[in-house]
Amino acid sequence: MREQTSILIIYTGGTIGMVQDPKTMSLKPLSFDILYKYLPVLENFNYKFDFYTFRPLLDSSNMNPSFWVELAKVIEDNYETFDGFVVLHGSDTMAYTASALSFMLENLNKPVIFTGSQLPIGMVRTDGRENFINSIEIAAAHEQETPVVPEVAICFENRLYRGNRTTKFNAEHFGAFVSGNFPSLAKIGVDIRYNNELILKPNFKRLKVHKNLDDNIAILKLFPGINRNVVSSTFATPGLKAVILETFGAGNAPTVSWFLDLLKEAIDKGMILFNVTQCKGGKVDIGKYETSAGLGKIGVIGGYDITTESAVTKMMYLLGTGLPKGEVERLLQISLRGEMTV
Repeated sequence: MREQTSILIIYTGGTIGMVQDPKTMSLKPLSFDILYKYLPVLENFNYKFDFYTFRPLLDSSNMNPSFWVELAKVIEDNYETFDGFVVLHGSDTMAYTASALSFMLENLNKPVIFTGSQLPIGMVRTDGRENFINSIEIAAAHEQETPVVPEVAICFENRLYRGNRTTKFNAEHFGAFVSGNFPSLAKIGVDIRYNNELILKPNFKRLKVHKNLDDNIAILKLFPGINRNVVSSTFATPGLKAVILETFGAGNAPTVSWFLDLLKEAIDKGMILFNVTQCKGGKVDIGKYETSAGLGKIGVIGGYDITTESAVTKMMYLLGTGLPKGEVERLLQISLRGEMTV
């Protein structure tokens, strides 16, 4: 007979636990003790709950690699004790944190479900209660003694998405996230309907937590009229090791000679250039158009259908391993945690 399911709820901060300061009228985070009083329904679950609250609580705009390491450590330290984890997190950078954790938690065989809300949980119309309750159900779900969702995912507005496939695209609607290149892992209605064929399968290996992240990277978003000074100053950043190139459409970029020359010069100096599309759907296909063929010839790496959020965190993770440049470039072009379709 299966023992009582145990869930660790990790509260990092974010809108879900915020109330309005009567003096400044701005939203600020509260302690979990106050948040918990808005969710007495937790007592109806036949699960064992425990809570971990970060001090200080963090607005998600202040998220950074150091915090991701601390979050990964909390999961590592409690991994054998709990069956699943629910992480309450601000929505603004949730896709970055979920992506980062997916790479940091190698051989993950338990659910790590991120959720939050667009309205504070103390408000009458909040979406936080439903998101939170759904996340608990998913984190606790088992079939034949095996977790149904043994991966890092985001649960928001009746959808479950692979964490490293998501992007926040709406700051007003409750449906804040989109997964433009990968179907949802589950749809939530009267029942929770899982797309089991899409969910990563457990490998039952020992969890390995990667805690070295290298943030010596930059994002260069292309736009019509981008000038030489902007591009050259980006590549001149001290200590820079890699640049995420946000290109047009299927990986296209200007064909003017100065632009390609600057990129080639950076690559020749040992920098990694990773090509991702600005589009929310679709993929990079270097060479499909003349405007991308030149990038491939000089050594720019194509990112297929990876999101910018996932590209940034994957690059930090791979650079942090200390692997040679050639091996990092090879791993950028294969799917490590289901983050892209090759």
